[in-house]
Amino acid sequence: MSLNVENCNRCGKIYVKNNFGVCPACIKEIELQYEKCLKYLRENKGSSMQELSEATEVPMKQIMKFIRDGRISIKNNPNMTYECDACGNSIREGNLCDSCRNRLMKDTSDLHAQEERKRLYQEQHKATFQSKDKNDR
Repeated sequence: MSLNVENCNRCGKIYVKNNFGVCPACIKEIELQYEKCLKYLRENKGSSMQELSEATEVPMKQIMKFIRDGRISIKNNPNMTYECDACGNSIREGNLCDSCRNRLMKDTSDLHAQEERKRLYQEQHKATFQSKDKNDR
């Protein structure tokens, strides 16, 4: 029999497991932070991420989570950006900037091409070995 409790990822308190990974008190606090952010953005559409964080006292990390979870839209907030997961450059959508996304796509393509060359090489040499084996008989 296992207990249906765990430690909150945010405050460390023990709570009954839920889908959020945080205790009910932290869920409530996160929702209050979310409401603060929405209210501030409605009144200050031109604010930056830093200004939003300072005005609401909500950590930038939490604001970024709201944005990435789709809870806060930056579409109508032209000065709102967040960091690329790979390099830290400012972006407005997705997880990677164009440069990192292109580099990742190129690396993936190069890896695929390298695997294909390897496969073809092995097929060619396998055929060579098989024909030599037939000649030895």
